[in-house]
Amino acid sequence: MKKFSLDARVREHLERAAASSAGRSAETVYGGPEHVLRQTLITLRAGTVLAEHENPGEATVLVLRGRVALLSGEDRCEGRAGDLLVVPPARHSLEAVEDAAALLTVAKAP
Repeated sequence: MKKFSLDARVREHLERAAASSAGRSAETVYGGPEHVLRQTLITLRAGTVLAEHENPGEATVLVLRGRVALLSGEDRCEGRAGDLLVVPPARHSLEAVEDAAALLTVAKAP
C-alpha cells in the first residue's frame, strides 16, 4: 500500500505553476501507460488553458482548489473546490478561472 498527502502535492505544484512561464504543473500520482486507470494532479494559474484535446477514455476532473471551466464545443461547465466534472467523450479544453488544482482521473479502454 502507498499513501501520500495530496494537499502537500497541491501546494508544491501550485508553486511550480506560479513560477512556470506556461502557468501550469502536473504529475501522474497513480497509474501510467501500463494501467487502465491514471490519476494526474494538474495545477493551473488563473487564465491558463489546457488546449483542446481528445478524450483518451472515460474521465472526470475533481476540483481540489480554485475554479475551472471545462469546455467542449459550445458547452461550458464551471466547477469549484469539491465539484466533480464528467469529461465529455469529445474534444475539450480546461481553463483556470482562478488559480486551481484538480485531479484528472482517466480510465482507458483496454
